[in-house]
Amino acid sequence: MNFKGRPNFTAYSAGSRPSGAVRPEALKQLKAAHLATENLRSKSWNEFAQPGAPALDFVFTVCDNAANETCPRWPGQPMTAHWGVPDPAAVHGSAEEIDRAFREAFFLLDRRISLFLSLPLPTLDRLALKKEIDEIGRR
Repeated sequence: MNFKGRPNFTAYSAGSRPSGAVRPEALKQLKAAHLATENLRSKSWNEFAQPGAPALDFVFTVCDNAANETCPRWPGQPMTAHWGVPDPAAVHGSAEEIDRAFREAFFLLDRRISLFLSLPLPTLDRLALKKEIDEIGRR
């Protein structure tokens, strides 16, 4: 999102149960796509619900298990949607199988981000936008 959506969007990534380190397979995938990896860190989504956190317009949960978790109350009432993606960090197997899981998650999110960015955001009312964003999560 930071690459494709600039200068209109700034994206942040966080999790409900951060591991404390960015997975090397995730960094490998980002580097393969020629995306910046500097200053990336593992962080809790609670960081973005605290006073002084960046204002959020949209919140997308992505891991398949996140849909069943209770999310923090986001300041400013951003639009939320669940874009379920199998968690590549949960894959156990060979290095190739794990790399494949991270690659598939990357391409699925990349496609959904492209679809989101193709929406005529200024012309959609909040209800229509919510419907479109939810639909993207089903593609």
